[in-house]
Amino acid sequence: MNNQLLLGAEAIALGAIDAGISGVYAYPGTPSTEITEYIQRSNDAQAQRIRSKWSVNEKTAYEAALGMSYAGRRSLVCMKHVGLNVAADAFINSAITGVNGGLVVVVADDPSMHSSQNEQDSRVYGKFAFLPVIEPSNQQEAYNAVHYAFELSERVHLPVMLRITTRLSHSRAIVVQDTVRLQNELHPEVDKNKWVLLPANARLNYARLLDMQKQLVSFSEASPFTRRIDGEGSFAVVAFGIAFNYVMEILQTNGLNIPVLKISQYPLPEKLIKEFFDAYDTILIAEEGYPVYEELLRGYFDNKKIAGRLDGTLPRIGELSPNSIAAALGIPSPEIRPIPDIVANRPPELCKGCGHRDVFEALNRALEGYEYKHVFADIGCYTLGALPPFNSVNSCVDMGASVTMAKGAADAGLHPAIAVIGDSTFTHSGITGLLDAVNDESSVTIIISDNSTTAMTGGQDSGGTDRLFTICKGVGVEEHHIRTIVPLKKNFENNVAVLKEEFDYQGVSVILACRECIQVVGRKKKQKKA
Repeated sequence: MNNQLLLGAEAIALGAIDAGISGVYAYPGTPSTEITEYIQRSNDAQAQRIRSKWSVNEKTAYEAALGMSYAGRRSLVCMKHVGLNVAADAFINSAITGVNGGLVVVVADDPSMHSSQNEQDSRVYGKFAFLPVIEPSNQQEAYNAVHYAFELSERVHLPVMLRITTRLSHSRAIVVQDTVRLQNELHPEVDKNKWVLLPANARLNYARLLDMQKQLVSFSEASPFTRRIDGEGSFAVVAFGIAFNYVMEILQTNGLNIPVLKISQYPLPEKLIKEFFDAYDTILIAEEGYPVYEELLRGYFDNKKIAGRLDGTLPRIGELSPNSIAAALGIPSPEIRPIPDIVANRPPELCKGCGHRDVFEALNRALEGYEYKHVFADIGCYTLGALPPFNSVNSCVDMGASVTMAKGAADAGLHPAIAVIGDSTFTHSGITGLLDAVNDESSVTIIISDNSTTAMTGGQDSGGTDRLFTICKGVGVEEHHIRTIVPLKKNFENNVAVLKEEFDYQGVSVILACRECIQVVGRKKKQKKA
């Protein structure tokens, strides 16, 4: 079937398969997870032997994708916005090496922080690295943009970023499938100077990257995703990515004839923008996320001519919406009915029967009698231990920070210094912190709440399943201070005793709290029954 109803994430995945990728590399992270999952489930991807297993973190994913590109084949790497922080070293430097086979990095931003610690805008990274950024407005554009991005990547020999947001990733529309391209043949890179970033080589490559910027601008000028919609009056709109949809919805709903310039590619098309700006007195800049392009355009043109997020015409934080665009255009928003009192707020909570619950109950009991009851946690379902009824968690900053923050607190004299981290997060970025603690002989207790999956994003494979004891021993934790408990009600008193023993130990101890995710167990039972 050429017509399919797809999520934006699925449209990207299908586009990548049809564009001839040989591998996808990713670590699960909402709102990007469904891209890799679609490829993993795809019969076509399996028939073409497209590599699609999960990586342990975004840095390893990006570097593996870069290695596939070095070998001459097309590769896709996917992550959420904060995952790009983890992959940033490889991402920035890959702009200096360039690529061989096409390399497209899909980054899914999360304005309004639906499931994230911040709402950073990945376009800043694209600008920082001097790389092309494609920002589709809808699902069909997302599918087409993947094909275009791979062609562009191989034409300019650079990675290309495809930036989407939560609303596009997690909404559905009909997508018309295009032609399918065969995978590249193996042809490894032969220019060593290009890939060996010794200073002498890097300086030449960087100069080459800067020289290419005019060429990249020319590609943006001719981008198939750029549109100009004529209108009347002295007021106009420049819209980027998904914000274009909101603008057009308001214009069509209210019968407005306002000129619009749609832009979906960076570096910005300077000639098109100048011609558009010269024709109107006031320009509203509509972009989802940070005012990245608004800041650039204010540098090019008179600030009095520009309205947007920076002057408060549009909200500075959170997602855009048709209502916020309407307000910026002077159109009253419809009255919102108040939520009835009968509709009670339902805060998030750990699943009934979740092993994390038993971990926190035992942890709270074990901490009774200590002056300091500070627990450093991490990114995962167990972060909900910060909420009632447990109220156990004092910090959650970024992936792996529980271990290193506990170490730093121990170095400051805090005792007990306790970290709670999940099995997938531990293999993602907790191992190196544990090695620091071992090397420094810090007095820390690391509780790895092991549910044998990456539960928060839907139950993907975890890189440390059945290996955590061996990993911790290999890092250097003394074997008799790697303790295993099973977080069940019947084991409560024993678990409390083990926790207290390790809290009192003046050194590095690891407690493996092992119990499979209740949701994964349920799915396995259903599959077995089926």
